[in-house]
Amino acid sequence: MTFEFNTYVKWDDARWAAIEPLYREAFPHGAKPVGILRAMLDKKIAWLHTGYLDGKLAAMAVTGLSRPAAERMLIIDYMAVDAGLRGQGLGRKFLENIRDWAVRKHDIQAVLIEVEAGDTEEDAARVHFWEHCGFRVTEYVHQYIWLPEPYRAMVMPLTRDFTVTDDGQALFGRITDFHRKSFRKSESEGV
Repeated sequence: MTFEFNTYVKWDDARWAAIEPLYREAFPHGAKPVGILRAMLDKKIAWLHTGYLDGKLAAMAVTGLSRPAAERMLIIDYMAVDAGLRGQGLGRKFLENIRDWAVRKHDIQAVLIEVEAGDTEEDAARVHFWEHCGFRVTEYVHQYIWLPEPYRAMVMPLTRDFTVTDDGQALFGRITDFHRKSFRKSESEGV
């Protein structure tokens, strides 16, 4: 089997038409509108990644950098694997490609993601996946005003000197700052 990893800095409607069904299936609630995703790439605050298995779309992700630049962390805003291909190690392989790309291109110190902090089996399975990939759970639970479920940050340190100095609230500050920038009409600070 051949796996092909791609990263895109510019929006392409035809490419998105191929990716959107996977995005919609994986994120039926809480997904950013397509116009916001397009603007994120246009503002140069995010990247779109794809993984193709034997020429068929198998995975997608949207990522961006947190600020300040001195403590560079890659934020995974969305990551999905085709439902029929889950459980085969493809998600981990795709994540490794994203991580390696970010280290090579942006010298990141950690990878950051937010996960549902509920008590469902599905929430526990997501946390387990990310832990299996090398992420650590933080204790702080964040409640967005526009989403019903609580979230917590998970982080994958990539350097020895990267530490979490609180219960994860500061990391969540990075995530919410990224979301704010995503929804702004214009952004002068690019990636």
